[in-house]
Amino acid sequence: MNRLSSSSEDDDDRQNLIDQNDRKLPTPRSTAAAAAFHIADDYDDIDSNSNNRSYNHHQLRRRFTFLKLGDLFNKRSFVVLAIFVPTFFIILFFVTDIKALLFTAGNFSSPPYDSASGKLRESELRALYLLKQQQVSLFNLWKQTLPNPTNSSNSTSNHSDSTQIPLLDDLKSAVLRQISINRDIQQVLLSPHRTGNSTEPDFRDFGDFENPSLGDRCRTVDQQFSQRRTIEWKPNSNKYLFAICVSGQMSNHLICLEKHMFFAALLNRVLVIPSHKVDYQFSRVLDIDHINKCLGRTVVVTFEELAEKKKNHIHIDKFICYFLHPTPCYVDNEHVKKLKGAGVSMNKLESAWVEDVKKPTKRTVQDVQSKFSSNDDVIAIGDVFFADLEQEWVMQPGGPLAHKCKTLIEPSRLIMLTAQRFIQTFLGKNFVALHFRRHGFLKFCNNKQPSCFYPIPQAADCITRVAQRANAAVIYLSTDAAESETGLLQSLVVVNGKTVPLVKRPARNSAEKWDALLYRHGIEGDAQVEAMLDKTICAMSSVFIGASGSTFTEDILRLRKDWGSASLCDEYLCQGEDPNFIAENE
Repeated sequence: MNRLSSSSEDDDDRQNLIDQNDRKLPTPRSTAAAAAFHIADDYDDIDSNSNNRSYNHHQLRRRFTFLKLGDLFNKRSFVVLAIFVPTFFIILFFVTDIKALLFTAGNFSSPPYDSASGKLRESELRALYLLKQQQVSLFNLWKQTLPNPTNSSNSTSNHSDSTQIPLLDDLKSAVLRQISINRDIQQVLLSPHRTGNSTEPDFRDFGDFENPSLGDRCRTVDQQFSQRRTIEWKPNSNKYLFAICVSGQMSNHLICLEKHMFFAALLNRVLVIPSHKVDYQFSRVLDIDHINKCLGRTVVVTFEELAEKKKNHIHIDKFICYFLHPTPCYVDNEHVKKLKGAGVSMNKLESAWVEDVKKPTKRTVQDVQSKFSSNDDVIAIGDVFFADLEQEWVMQPGGPLAHKCKTLIEPSRLIMLTAQRFIQTFLGKNFVALHFRRHGFLKFCNNKQPSCFYPIPQAADCITRVAQRANAAVIYLSTDAAESETGLLQSLVVVNGKTVPLVKRPARNSAEKWDALLYRHGIEGDAQVEAMLDKTICAMSSVFIGASGSTFTEDILRLRKDWGSASLCDEYLCQGEDPNFIAENE
Protein backbone atom coordinates (compact mmCIF):
# COMPACT_ATOMS: atom_id res chain seq x y z
CA MET A 1 0.00 0.00 0.00
CA ASN A 2 2.77 2.38 0.95
CA ARG A 3 4.74 1.38 -2.11
CA LEU A 4 1.79 2.30 -4.33
CA SER A 5 1.36 5.59 -2.53
CA SER A 6 5.04 6.42 -2.92
CA SER A 7 4.91 5.60 -6.61
CA SER A 8 1.92 7.87 -7.04
CA GLU A 9 3.77 10.73 -5.30
CA ASP A 10 6.77 10.29 -7.58
CA ASP A 11 4.46 10.52 -10.56
CA ASP A 12 2.98 13.72 -9.17
CA ASP A 13 6.48 15.19 -8.67
CA ARG A 14 7.50 14.37 -12.21
CA GLN A 15 4.29 15.92 -13.46
CA ASN A 16 4.95 19.06 -11.45
CA LEU A 17 8.53 19.33 -12.85
CA ILE A 18 7.20 18.99 -16.37
CA ASP A 19 4.56 21.58 -15.69
CA GLN A 20 7.15 23.91 -14.14
CA ASN A 21 9.44 23.63 -17.16
CA ASP A 22 6.53 24.48 -19.40
CA ARG A 23 5.89 27.72 -17.49
CA LYS A 24 7.50 31.07 -18.16
CA LEU A 25 10.47 31.85 -15.92
CA PRO A 26 9.52 34.48 -13.37
CA THR A 27 11.61 37.56 -12.63
CA PRO A 28 14.41 37.17 -10.03
CA ARG A 29 12.59 39.34 -7.47
CA SER A 30 9.29 37.42 -7.70
CA THR A 31 11.14 34.11 -7.75
CA ALA A 32 13.01 34.90 -4.54
CA ALA A 33 9.76 35.95 -2.84
CA ALA A 34 7.98 32.88 -4.03
CA ALA A 35 10.82 30.68 -2.87
CA ALA A 36 10.62 32.23 0.57
CA PHE A 37 6.87 31.81 0.61
CA HIS A 38 7.03 28.20 -0.44
CA ILE A 39 9.68 27.41 2.15
CA ALA A 40 7.48 28.86 4.84
CA ASP A 41 4.61 26.79 3.60
CA ASP A 42 6.78 23.74 3.69
CA TYR A 43 7.66 24.30 7.35
CA ASP A 44 3.96 24.65 8.11
CA ASP A 45 3.28 21.41 6.29
CA ILE A 46 6.05 19.74 8.29
CA ASP A 47 4.54 20.87 11.55
CA SER A 48 1.10 19.61 10.55
CA ASN A 49 2.34 16.29 9.19
CA SER A 50 5.12 15.46 11.62
CA ASN A 51 4.04 11.86 11.73
CA ASN A 52 4.66 11.33 8.04
CA ARG A 53 8.45 11.78 7.46
CA SER A 54 8.38 10.37 3.98
CA TYR A 55 5.85 12.95 2.96
CA ASN A 56 7.93 15.81 4.41
CA HIS A 57 11.06 14.63 2.64
CA HIS A 58 9.41 14.61 -0.76
CA GLN A 59 7.77 17.95 -0.19
CA LEU A 60 11.11 19.65 0.67
CA ARG A 61 12.90 18.11 -2.31
CA ARG A 62 10.10 19.27 -4.58
CA ARG A 63 10.26 22.82 -3.23
CA PHE A 64 14.07 23.21 -3.42
CA THR A 65 14.05 21.95 -6.98
CA PHE A 66 12.61 25.29 -7.97
CA LEU A 67 15.74 27.13 -6.68
CA LYS A 68 18.61 28.08 -9.09
CA LEU A 69 22.22 29.11 -8.40
CA GLY A 70 21.50 32.55 -9.78
CA ASP A 71 18.69 32.90 -7.21
CA LEU A 72 21.16 32.54 -4.33
CA PHE A 73 23.71 34.98 -5.74
CA ASN A 74 21.96 38.03 -7.01
CA LYS A 75 23.87 41.21 -7.83
CA ARG A 76 23.70 42.74 -4.35
CA SER A 77 24.90 39.58 -2.60
CA PHE A 78 27.78 39.14 -5.05
CA VAL A 79 29.02 42.71 -4.44
CA VAL A 80 28.93 42.26 -0.67
CA LEU A 81 30.77 38.96 -0.92
CA ALA A 82 33.39 40.36 -3.29
CA ILE A 83 34.20 43.14 -0.80
CA PHE A 84 34.14 41.06 2.34
CA VAL A 85 36.39 38.14 1.36
CA PRO A 86 39.51 40.13 0.24
CA THR A 87 39.14 42.45 3.24
CA PHE A 88 39.12 39.45 5.56
CA PHE A 89 42.36 38.02 4.13
CA ILE A 90 44.12 41.42 4.20
CA ILE A 91 43.28 41.90 7.88
CA LEU A 92 44.38 38.34 8.58
CA PHE A 93 47.76 38.94 6.87
CA PHE A 94 48.59 42.04 8.93
CA VAL A 95 47.34 40.74 12.23
CA THR A 96 48.94 37.26 12.07
CA ASP A 97 52.79 36.67 11.92
CA ILE A 98 52.73 33.93 9.28
CA LYS A 99 56.53 33.49 9.25
CA ALA A 100 56.70 33.09 13.02
CA LEU A 101 53.75 30.76 12.90
CA LEU A 102 55.43 28.55 10.30
CA PHE A 103 58.79 28.69 12.14
CA THR A 104 57.07 27.77 15.39
CA ALA A 105 55.33 24.93 13.67
CA GLY A 106 58.68 23.73 12.38
CA ASN A 107 60.15 23.89 15.85
CA PHE A 108 57.29 21.90 17.26
CA SER A 109 58.02 19.26 14.68
CA SER A 110 61.66 18.78 15.75
CA PRO A 111 62.40 20.00 19.29
CA PRO A 112 65.13 17.40 19.99
CA TYR A 113 67.28 18.58 17.06
CA ASP A 114 67.30 22.25 18.10
CA SER A 115 68.10 21.31 21.65
CA ALA A 116 71.11 19.23 20.53
CA SER A 117 72.38 21.89 18.12
CA GLY A 118 72.14 24.52 20.84
CA LYS A 119 74.21 22.40 23.19
CA LEU A 120 76.75 21.72 20.41
CA ARG A 121 77.09 25.43 19.71
CA GLU A 122 77.53 26.20 23.39
CA SER A 123 80.22 23.49 23.69
CA GLU A 124 82.12 24.78 20.67
CA LEU A 125 82.14 28.35 21.94
CA ARG A 126 83.26 27.11 25.37
CA ALA A 127 86.10 25.19 23.69
CA LEU A 128 87.08 28.32 21.79
CA TYR A 129 87.21 30.29 25.01
CA LEU A 130 89.47 27.70 26.65
CA LEU A 131 91.73 27.60 23.59
CA LYS A 132 92.04 31.38 23.72
CA GLN A 133 93.12 31.21 27.32
CA GLN A 134 95.67 28.51 26.50
CA GLN A 135 97.00 30.53 23.58
CA VAL A 136 97.49 33.62 25.71
CA SER A 137 99.37 31.59 28.33
CA LEU A 138 101.60 29.97 25.71
CA PHE A 139 102.20 33.34 24.12
CA ASN A 140 103.32 34.85 27.42
CA LEU A 141 105.64 31.90 28.00
CA TRP A 142 107.10 32.29 24.52
CA LYS A 143 107.79 36.00 25.08
CA GLN A 144 109.71 35.13 28.24
CA THR A 145 112.09 32.98 26.17
CA LEU A 146 113.10 35.92 23.95
CA PRO A 147 116.54 37.38 24.69
CA ASN A 148 116.72 40.59 26.66
CA PRO A 149 118.56 43.17 24.50
CA THR A 150 119.83 45.04 27.54
CA ASN A 151 121.43 41.96 29.01
CA SER A 152 122.71 40.34 25.85
CA SER A 153 125.32 43.02 25.27
CA ASN A 154 126.80 42.45 28.72
CA SER A 155 126.68 38.66 28.69
CA THR A 156 129.76 36.57 28.13
CA SER A 157 129.85 33.78 25.55
CA ASN A 158 131.12 31.00 27.80
CA HIS A 159 130.69 27.31 27.16
CA SER A 160 127.65 26.86 29.38
CA ASP A 161 125.79 29.68 27.61
CA SER A 162 126.55 28.22 24.19
CA THR A 163 125.20 24.81 25.19
CA GLN A 164 121.99 26.38 26.49
CA ILE A 165 121.25 28.31 23.28
CA PRO A 166 120.13 25.28 21.21
CA LEU A 167 117.91 24.08 24.07
CA LEU A 168 116.34 27.52 24.39
CA ASP A 169 115.77 27.71 20.64
CA ASP A 170 114.11 24.31 20.65
CA LEU A 171 111.87 25.36 23.54
CA LYS A 172 110.85 28.54 21.72
CA SER A 173 110.17 26.58 18.56
CA ALA A 174 108.04 24.02 20.41
CA VAL A 175 105.99 26.70 22.19
CA LEU A 176 105.48 28.62 18.96
CA ARG A 177 104.35 25.46 17.18
CA GLN A 178 101.77 24.79 19.91
CA ILE A 179 100.47 28.34 19.59
CA SER A 180 100.08 27.82 15.87
CA ILE A 181 98.21 24.53 16.35
CA ASN A 182 96.00 26.22 18.96
CA ARG A 183 95.12 28.95 16.47
CA ASP A 184 94.28 26.39 13.77
CA ILE A 185 91.92 24.54 16.13
CA GLN A 186 90.17 27.81 16.96
CA GLN A 187 89.62 28.54 13.30
CA VAL A 188 88.18 25.06 12.68
CA LEU A 189 85.76 25.38 15.60
CA LEU A 190 84.76 28.90 14.61
CA SER A 191 84.20 28.25 10.90
CA PRO A 192 80.65 26.74 11.22
CA HIS A 193 79.50 29.84 13.12
CA ARG A 194 80.63 32.32 10.48
CA THR A 195 78.00 33.65 8.09
CA GLY A 196 77.92 36.51 5.65
CA ASN A 197 76.44 38.94 8.17
CA SER A 198 77.83 37.21 11.24
CA THR A 199 78.79 39.28 14.24
CA GLU A 200 80.69 36.48 15.93
CA PRO A 201 83.78 37.65 17.84
CA ASP A 202 87.12 37.50 16.03
CA PHE A 203 89.57 35.23 17.85
CA ARG A 204 92.59 36.08 15.74
CA ASP A 205 93.70 38.90 18.02
CA PHE A 206 94.56 36.56 20.89
CA GLY A 207 98.30 36.10 21.10
CA ASP A 208 99.72 38.26 18.31
CA PHE A 209 102.74 35.99 18.07
CA GLU A 210 103.34 36.81 14.40
CA ASN A 211 104.23 40.39 15.16
CA PRO A 212 107.85 40.85 13.95
CA SER A 213 108.63 43.10 16.90
CA LEU A 214 108.14 40.14 19.24
CA GLY A 215 110.86 38.08 17.62
CA ASP A 216 111.11 35.46 14.91
CA ARG A 217 112.60 32.00 15.15
CA CYS A 218 114.15 32.31 11.67
CA ARG A 219 114.73 36.05 11.53
CA THR A 220 117.63 37.45 9.53
CA VAL A 221 120.99 37.91 11.22
CA ASP A 222 122.19 41.41 11.98
CA GLN A 223 125.54 41.48 10.18
CA GLN A 224 126.63 44.79 11.80
CA PHE A 225 128.04 46.21 8.58
CA SER A 226 128.93 49.44 10.33
CA GLN A 227 131.58 47.57 12.35
CA ARG A 228 133.37 46.14 9.33
CA ARG A 229 137.15 46.33 9.20
CA THR A 230 138.12 47.52 5.72
CA ILE A 231 140.94 48.90 3.63
CA GLU A 232 140.80 51.23 0.65
CA TRP A 233 141.54 49.86 -2.81
CA LYS A 234 143.27 52.65 -4.70
CA PRO A 235 145.37 51.02 -7.39
CA ASN A 236 148.05 52.51 -9.58
CA SER A 237 146.39 52.58 -13.01
CA ASN A 238 149.50 51.19 -14.75
CA LYS A 239 150.16 48.30 -12.36
CA TYR A 240 148.31 45.02 -12.87
CA LEU A 241 147.82 41.76 -11.01
CA PHE A 242 147.05 38.76 -13.23
CA ALA A 243 144.62 36.40 -11.40
CA ILE A 244 145.46 32.71 -11.69
CA CYS A 245 142.70 30.31 -10.56
CA VAL A 246 142.86 26.62 -11.45
CA SER A 247 141.54 24.68 -8.48
CA GLY A 248 138.13 23.03 -8.70
CA GLN A 249 134.95 24.27 -10.36
CA MET A 250 133.38 27.70 -10.78
CA SER A 251 132.66 28.21 -7.06
CA ASN A 252 136.33 27.61 -6.20
CA HIS A 253 137.37 30.08 -8.89
CA LEU A 254 135.01 32.76 -7.56
CA ILE A 255 136.46 32.36 -4.05
CA CYS A 256 139.94 32.49 -5.54
CA LEU A 257 139.00 35.65 -7.47
CA GLU A 258 137.69 37.31 -4.31
CA LYS A 259 140.98 36.60 -2.51
CA HIS A 260 142.91 37.95 -5.50
CA MET A 261 140.99 41.20 -5.12
CA PHE A 262 142.29 41.48 -1.55
CA PHE A 263 145.84 40.83 -2.78
CA ALA A 264 145.43 43.51 -5.48
CA ALA A 265 144.22 46.04 -2.90
CA LEU A 266 147.16 45.28 -0.60
CA LEU A 267 149.60 45.68 -3.52
CA ASN A 268 147.83 48.74 -5.04
CA ARG A 269 147.24 47.05 -8.37
CA VAL A 270 144.39 46.70 -10.89
CA LEU A 271 143.10 43.13 -11.03
CA VAL A 272 142.93 41.42 -14.44
CA ILE A 273 139.97 39.03 -14.87
CA PRO A 274 141.20 35.87 -16.67
CA SER A 275 140.35 35.18 -20.31
CA HIS A 276 137.65 32.65 -21.18
CA LYS A 277 140.34 30.89 -23.20
CA VAL A 278 142.12 30.07 -19.95
CA ASP A 279 139.34 30.11 -17.34
CA TYR A 280 135.55 30.35 -17.16
CA GLN A 281 133.72 33.06 -19.08
CA PHE A 282 133.16 35.26 -16.03
CA SER A 283 131.43 37.99 -18.05
CA ARG A 284 128.42 35.66 -18.45
CA VAL A 285 127.86 35.17 -14.73
CA LEU A 286 129.39 38.24 -13.06
CA ASP A 287 128.70 41.94 -13.38
CA ILE A 288 132.28 43.17 -13.71
CA ASP A 289 131.27 46.81 -14.16
CA HIS A 290 129.41 46.52 -10.84
CA ILE A 291 132.74 46.11 -9.03
CA ASN A 292 134.15 49.35 -10.44
CA LYS A 293 130.92 51.25 -9.70
CA CYS A 294 130.94 50.07 -6.09
CA LEU A 295 134.43 51.49 -5.53
CA GLY A 296 133.97 54.57 -7.68
CA ARG A 297 137.10 53.89 -9.74
CA THR A 298 138.58 51.31 -12.11
CA VAL A 299 139.92 48.49 -9.99
CA VAL A 300 139.28 45.53 -12.32
CA VAL A 301 139.67 45.09 -16.07
CA THR A 302 138.98 42.15 -18.36
CA PHE A 303 141.73 40.29 -20.14
CA GLU A 304 140.45 41.70 -23.44
CA GLU A 305 140.69 45.27 -22.16
CA LEU A 306 144.29 44.74 -21.03
CA ALA A 307 145.16 43.05 -24.33
CA GLU A 308 143.79 46.04 -26.21
CA LYS A 309 145.79 48.43 -24.07
CA LYS A 310 148.94 46.34 -24.46
CA LYS A 311 148.25 45.86 -28.18
CA ASN A 312 147.90 42.10 -27.74
CA HIS A 313 151.37 41.78 -26.25
CA ILE A 314 150.72 40.81 -22.63
CA HIS A 315 153.83 39.83 -20.76
CA ILE A 316 153.84 38.70 -17.13
CA ASP A 317 156.99 40.26 -15.72
CA LYS A 318 156.90 38.29 -12.50
CA PHE A 319 155.02 35.05 -11.78
CA ILE A 320 155.03 34.41 -8.00
CA CYS A 321 153.79 31.19 -6.45
CA TYR A 322 151.83 31.30 -3.21
CA PHE A 323 152.00 27.49 -2.93
CA LEU A 324 155.06 25.43 -3.80
CA HIS A 325 153.56 22.01 -3.14
CA PRO A 326 152.26 19.78 -4.61
CA THR A 327 153.19 21.76 -7.74
CA PRO A 328 154.61 25.31 -8.02
CA CYS A 329 151.79 27.90 -8.22
CA TYR A 330 149.37 24.95 -8.24
CA VAL A 331 149.41 25.10 -12.06
CA ASP A 332 150.22 22.33 -14.49
CA ASN A 333 151.68 22.35 -17.98
CA GLU A 334 148.20 22.34 -19.51
CA HIS A 335 147.35 25.66 -17.90
CA VAL A 336 150.67 27.18 -18.99
CA LYS A 337 149.90 26.14 -22.56
CA LYS A 338 146.48 27.83 -22.36
CA LEU A 339 148.11 31.07 -21.21
CA LYS A 340 150.56 31.02 -24.07
CA GLY A 341 147.77 30.17 -26.47
CA ALA A 342 145.92 33.30 -25.34
CA GLY A 343 148.99 35.38 -26.26
CA VAL A 344 150.50 35.66 -22.79
CA SER A 345 154.24 35.35 -22.33
CA MET A 346 155.89 34.97 -18.93
CA ASN A 347 159.14 34.60 -17.09
CA LYS A 348 160.12 31.63 -14.97
CA LEU A 349 157.92 30.76 -11.95
CA GLU A 350 159.32 31.74 -8.56
CA SER A 351 158.10 30.98 -5.05
CA ALA A 352 157.47 33.44 -2.24
CA TRP A 353 157.85 30.77 0.48
CA VAL A 354 157.48 27.05 1.04
CA GLU A 355 153.77 26.41 1.36
CA ASP A 356 151.68 23.25 0.94
CA VAL A 357 147.99 23.36 -0.06
CA LYS A 358 147.26 20.55 2.41
CA LYS A 359 148.67 22.47 5.38
CA PRO A 360 148.45 26.21 4.67
CA THR A 361 150.10 28.54 7.14
CA LYS A 362 148.24 31.51 8.60
CA ARG A 363 149.57 34.64 6.92
CA THR A 364 149.19 38.37 7.62
CA VAL A 365 148.90 41.50 5.51
CA GLN A 366 152.52 42.32 6.26
CA ASP A 367 153.61 38.89 5.01
CA VAL A 368 151.91 39.46 1.65
CA GLN A 369 153.17 43.00 1.20
CA SER A 370 156.75 41.98 1.97
CA LYS A 371 156.79 38.94 -0.33
CA PHE A 372 154.66 40.03 -3.31
CA SER A 373 155.38 43.74 -3.71
CA SER A 374 157.12 44.66 -6.98
CA ASN A 375 157.74 47.56 -9.31
CA ASP A 376 156.96 45.46 -12.38
CA ASP A 377 153.95 46.48 -14.48
CA VAL A 378 152.30 43.07 -14.68
CA ILE A 379 152.69 40.38 -12.07
CA ALA A 380 150.82 37.13 -11.52
CA ILE A 381 150.17 35.24 -8.32
CA GLY A 382 149.40 31.54 -8.47
CA ASP A 383 146.14 30.03 -7.22
CA VAL A 384 145.28 31.40 -3.76
CA PHE A 385 142.08 29.40 -3.15
CA PHE A 386 143.66 27.53 -0.22
CA ALA A 387 145.47 30.59 1.16
CA ASP A 388 144.91 31.24 4.87
CA LEU A 389 145.27 35.02 4.87
CA GLU A 390 143.49 37.12 7.53
CA GLN A 391 140.52 34.75 7.41
CA GLU A 392 138.32 36.69 9.84
CA TRP A 393 138.96 39.88 7.91
CA VAL A 394 138.42 38.34 4.48
CA MET A 395 135.29 36.37 5.47
CA GLN A 396 133.43 39.19 7.21
CA PRO A 397 130.11 40.34 5.69
CA GLY A 398 130.78 42.57 2.70
CA GLY A 399 134.42 41.50 2.51
CA PRO A 400 137.59 43.31 3.58
CA LEU A 401 137.43 46.14 1.02
CA ALA A 402 135.72 49.49 1.53
CA HIS A 403 132.88 49.97 -0.98
CA LYS A 404 129.36 51.37 -1.19
CA CYS A 405 127.54 48.18 -2.22
CA LYS A 406 126.38 45.10 -0.34
CA THR A 407 128.94 42.88 -2.03
CA LEU A 408 131.46 43.16 -4.87
CA ILE A 409 131.24 39.74 -6.50
CA GLU A 410 127.61 39.00 -7.29
CA PRO A 411 125.58 37.52 -10.17
CA SER A 412 124.98 39.53 -13.32
CA ARG A 413 121.85 41.66 -13.66
CA LEU A 414 120.25 39.19 -16.07
CA ILE A 415 120.67 36.31 -13.63
CA MET A 416 119.40 38.39 -10.70
CA LEU A 417 116.22 39.35 -12.56
CA THR A 418 115.66 35.79 -13.76
CA ALA A 419 115.98 34.48 -10.20
CA GLN A 420 113.46 37.05 -8.97
CA ARG A 421 111.01 36.08 -11.71
CA PHE A 422 111.37 32.40 -10.89
CA ILE A 423 110.70 33.07 -7.20
CA GLN A 424 107.64 35.16 -8.05
CA THR A 425 106.34 32.41 -10.35
CA PHE A 426 106.96 29.27 -8.29
CA LEU A 427 108.06 29.97 -4.72
CA GLY A 428 106.80 33.19 -3.18
CA LYS A 429 108.42 35.17 -0.39
CA ASN A 430 108.79 32.50 2.30
CA PHE A 431 110.61 29.40 1.10
CA VAL A 432 113.47 27.15 2.17
CA ALA A 433 116.33 26.49 -0.26
CA LEU A 434 118.24 23.21 -0.14
CA HIS A 435 121.59 22.47 -1.77
CA PHE A 436 121.51 18.68 -1.87
CA ARG A 437 124.92 17.61 -3.16
CA ARG A 438 125.10 13.89 -4.02
CA HIS A 439 127.12 13.22 -7.19
CA GLY A 440 130.65 12.23 -6.22
CA PHE A 441 129.93 13.22 -2.63
CA LEU A 442 129.70 9.74 -1.10
CA LYS A 443 133.41 8.97 -1.36
CA PHE A 444 134.42 12.57 -0.63
CA CYS A 445 132.37 12.71 2.59
CA ASN A 446 133.37 9.28 3.83
CA ASN A 447 136.99 10.38 3.75
CA LYS A 448 136.11 13.11 6.25
CA GLN A 449 135.57 12.80 9.98
CA PRO A 450 132.68 12.85 10.51
CA SER A 451 131.11 11.92 7.18
CA CYS A 452 128.76 14.44 5.55
CA PHE A 453 126.82 11.97 3.35
CA TYR A 454 123.43 11.14 4.90
CA PRO A 455 120.93 8.40 4.03
CA ILE A 456 117.79 9.79 2.38
CA PRO A 457 115.42 9.07 5.33
CA GLN A 458 117.76 10.76 7.81
CA ALA A 459 118.23 13.72 5.47
CA ALA A 460 114.43 13.96 5.08
CA ASP A 461 114.00 14.17 8.87
CA CYS A 462 116.54 16.99 9.09
CA ILE A 463 114.94 18.89 6.20
CA THR A 464 111.46 18.45 7.70
CA ARG A 465 112.55 19.97 11.00
CA VAL A 466 113.92 23.06 9.27
CA ALA A 467 110.82 23.42 7.06
CA GLN A 468 108.60 23.17 10.13
CA ARG A 469 110.70 25.70 12.00
CA ALA A 470 110.62 28.12 9.05
CA ASN A 471 106.89 27.55 8.43
CA ALA A 472 107.64 27.39 4.70
CA ALA A 473 105.18 26.09 2.12
CA VAL A 474 107.78 24.95 -0.44
CA ILE A 475 111.46 23.97 -0.65
CA TYR A 476 113.62 24.94 -3.59
CA LEU A 477 115.87 22.02 -4.48
CA SER A 478 119.29 22.63 -6.04
CA THR A 479 120.80 19.21 -6.60
CA ASP A 480 122.74 16.89 -8.82
CA ALA A 481 121.04 13.84 -7.30
CA ALA A 482 119.36 11.17 -9.38
CA GLU A 483 115.58 11.09 -9.73
CA SER A 484 115.46 7.91 -7.63
CA GLU A 485 116.94 9.82 -4.68
CA THR A 486 114.91 13.01 -5.05
CA GLY A 487 111.71 11.01 -5.50
CA LEU A 488 112.24 9.18 -2.23
CA LEU A 489 113.24 12.40 -0.51
CA GLN A 490 110.05 14.11 -1.71
CA SER A 491 107.84 11.36 -0.31
CA LEU A 492 109.45 11.66 3.14
CA VAL A 493 109.38 15.44 3.67
CA VAL A 494 106.04 15.81 5.46
CA VAL A 495 104.99 18.56 7.89
CA ASN A 496 101.72 18.31 9.85
CA GLY A 497 100.50 15.55 7.57
CA LYS A 498 101.15 17.52 4.37
CA THR A 499 103.90 16.85 1.87
CA VAL A 500 106.15 19.88 1.38
CA PRO A 501 106.86 20.21 -2.36
CA LEU A 502 110.49 20.09 -3.51
CA VAL A 503 110.64 22.51 -6.43
CA LYS A 504 113.31 22.28 -9.11
CA ARG A 505 113.79 24.54 -12.11
CA PRO A 506 111.71 23.06 -14.95
CA ALA A 507 112.91 22.50 -18.48
CA ARG A 508 112.56 25.32 -20.98
CA ASN A 509 108.91 26.03 -21.85
CA SER A 510 107.95 28.81 -24.25
CA ALA A 511 104.67 29.30 -22.36
CA GLU A 512 106.63 30.32 -19.25
CA LYS A 513 108.28 33.72 -19.30
CA TRP A 514 110.37 33.70 -16.14
CA ASP A 515 113.53 32.76 -18.10
CA ALA A 516 112.86 34.92 -21.15
CA LEU A 517 115.82 37.22 -20.45
CA LEU A 518 118.32 34.37 -20.63
CA TYR A 519 116.73 33.11 -23.83
CA ARG A 520 116.76 36.51 -25.51
CA HIS A 521 120.43 37.07 -24.67
CA GLY A 522 121.45 33.62 -25.85
CA ILE A 523 122.81 32.32 -22.55
CA GLU A 524 120.08 29.82 -21.68
CA GLY A 525 121.36 26.29 -21.28
CA ASP A 526 124.86 27.46 -20.30
CA ALA A 527 125.99 25.24 -17.41
CA GLN A 528 127.71 28.05 -15.52
CA VAL A 529 124.76 30.40 -15.97
CA GLU A 530 122.38 27.76 -14.63
CA ALA A 531 124.69 27.08 -11.67
CA MET A 532 124.83 30.79 -10.85
CA LEU A 533 121.05 31.01 -11.21
CA ASP A 534 120.71 28.20 -8.66
CA LYS A 535 123.03 30.04 -6.31
CA THR A 536 121.07 33.25 -6.66
CA ILE A 537 117.72 31.61 -5.92
CA CYS A 538 119.19 29.90 -2.86
CA ALA A 539 120.76 33.14 -1.68
CA MET A 540 117.34 34.86 -1.84
CA SER A 541 115.55 32.23 0.25
CA SER A 542 114.17 32.76 3.74
CA VAL A 543 116.15 29.82 5.10
CA PHE A 544 119.02 27.92 3.50
CA ILE A 545 120.17 24.34 4.09
CA GLY A 546 123.65 23.73 2.67
CA ALA A 547 125.95 20.81 2.01
CA SER A 548 128.91 20.70 4.36
CA GLY A 549 132.23 20.67 2.50
CA SER A 550 130.79 22.12 -0.71
CA THR A 551 132.22 25.38 -2.08
CA PHE A 552 128.93 25.83 -3.94
CA THR A 553 127.25 26.07 -0.53
CA GLU A 554 129.99 28.34 0.82
CA ASP A 555 129.51 30.80 -2.03
CA ILE A 556 125.75 30.86 -1.33
CA LEU A 557 126.43 31.54 2.35
CA ARG A 558 128.78 34.38 1.33
CA LEU A 559 126.05 35.97 -0.81
CA ARG A 560 123.44 35.58 1.94
CA LYS A 561 125.78 37.11 4.47
CA ASP A 562 126.65 40.03 2.19
CA TRP A 563 123.07 40.65 1.06
CA GLY A 564 121.78 40.49 4.63
CA SER A 565 119.49 37.53 3.89
CA ALA A 566 121.27 35.06 6.21
CA SER A 567 118.83 33.53 8.70
CA LEU A 568 119.20 32.20 12.23
CA CYS A 569 117.83 28.92 10.86
CA ASP A 570 120.49 28.57 8.14
CA GLU A 571 122.47 25.40 8.64
CA TYR A 572 124.27 22.55 6.95
CA LEU A 573 122.19 19.45 6.28
CA CYS A 574 121.79 17.46 9.52
CA GLN A 575 124.22 19.81 11.24
CA GLY A 576 125.53 18.30 14.46
CA GLU A 577 124.51 14.75 13.48
CA ASP A 578 126.53 11.85 12.19
CA PRO A 579 125.10 9.65 9.43
CA ASN A 580 123.23 6.74 11.02
CA PHE A 581 124.97 4.40 8.60
CA ILE A 582 128.43 4.73 6.98
CA ALA A 583 129.84 2.35 4.38
CA GLU A 584 133.34 1.02 4.68
CA ASN A 585 136.13 2.51 2.57
CA GLU A 586 137.66 0.61 -0.31
